[in-house]
Amino acid sequence: MKTLRCFLIIFSLTFNFANGQSNEECSNNLSIFAESAKIKNYDVAYDTWLLVLNECPKLNLAIYSYGERILKHKIKNSSGTEQQSFKEDLIGLYDQWIINFPKRKGVSKIGSILSTKAQALIDYKMADDASVYAVFDEAYTKDSASFTNPKGLYNYFDTLYKQYKVSNLVVSTEHLFNKYEEISEKFEFESTSLAKKLDKILIKEDNGEPLTKREIKNKRVYNVNSRAIGILLSNLDAIIAIEASCENLIPLYKRNFEENKSDPIWLKRAASRMDSKECSDDPLFVTLVEALHTLDPSADSAYYLGLLNDKRGKSSEALKYYEESISLEADQYKKAKILYKIAVKFKNSGRKQSSRRYAQKALKNQPSMGRALLLIASLYASSANDCGDNQFNKRAIYWLAADIATKAGRVDGSIKKLANKTALSYMGRAPSKTDIFSQANQGAKITFNCWVGASVTVPKL
Repeated sequence: MKTLRCFLIIFSLTFNFANGQSNEECSNNLSIFAESAKIKNYDVAYDTWLLVLNECPKLNLAIYSYGERILKHKIKNSSGTEQQSFKEDLIGLYDQWIINFPKRKGVSKIGSILSTKAQALIDYKMADDASVYAVFDEAYTKDSASFTNPKGLYNYFDTLYKQYKVSNLVVSTEHLFNKYEEISEKFEFESTSLAKKLDKILIKEDNGEPLTKREIKNKRVYNVNSRAIGILLSNLDAIIAIEASCENLIPLYKRNFEENKSDPIWLKRAASRMDSKECSDDPLFVTLVEALHTLDPSADSAYYLGLLNDKRGKSSEALKYYEESISLEADQYKKAKILYKIAVKFKNSGRKQSSRRYAQKALKNQPSMGRALLLIASLYASSANDCGDNQFNKRAIYWLAADIATKAGRVDGSIKKLANKTALSYMGRAPSKTDIFSQANQGAKITFNCWVGASVTVPKL
């Protein structure tokens, strides 16, 4: 008995010593491969990294963050069966990543890791649409909070849409529309998150306060990400526009109304889709809106009631509901979106001053809403013939419109390309250098005494 106890003690000490050596060796190897990976010397890092991954997979997150870069490098610089092996290793790495480091600083990253895995399956052509969609769907279902990559969100829908196009028996039209609504709402959520961060910087700039180096860098990053969201959300809308015609929407919503008339989310999405596709003249839209407002009086339902009254020519009643919509919304960013939608409705009905007023209110709630600035710029540009006592002064309003369009691109990366293109278009309609020379009025101030009530200074030659 005493001999056995001595043996167990000796075995335990030997095992712990060996294990300590192993951990120490893994830590040393971690430092070795990390130093090589930091300077992008991935070929040198590979063998040591693989050793640490196999022997101490739970040692450090760097095993996976650097491992992803190392394997992508190997894939890029290999071919044939060797390349295929590296591709499979990368997919396996994501699975190990989830097992060993599902969180970072206590926050789940499962959605991010799984969506990155799904994107890799697309990039390296390793799975069909249904299989890739399943991974994206797992990412979104398990952890939508960390599934934020705009490209991944777009491909999440695109892989479903491709299955739908093959056969709508596999993916129903209703499922396609529901998934579109989910993902577009997620895009809007991520866009708002960026806007909140960007607005803090814009307000600081407007107050004349200098930005720190970090803020300058962050502003650039926010604008790049915002631009990506804008482009991909536009692509998403273009896909659904093919399928979501009034001819398809109305029968679908009529068929499913009874089943969903007590579901405020379904009612809200259906009303929103019909509004955006200009299907609001159909009696079904009235049914949806009234059911929504009865079930869950909200900013959205009040807005739609305002829209209905606008269509009926009851402007004062419409305005009452629009104002109710604004008062019911507590979140300033959601309020900005409602204000912008009201501004668009007023613009379409030719009520320019009201349109500008609501666009300006939207900007007070969200300074980075470039769409609201573009709307104001278009209102001014459309008033050229109404503002000015001669041809030169009438065309001068395009300088004002161009300035506002340029600002729209500066504050909102998601519409930067459109804003710059619009500004150039307005500048092309403004008086030329020859016109300024002929009038001999460079540096003169031109005031627009119409509804615009603003002024511009003639550029110097």
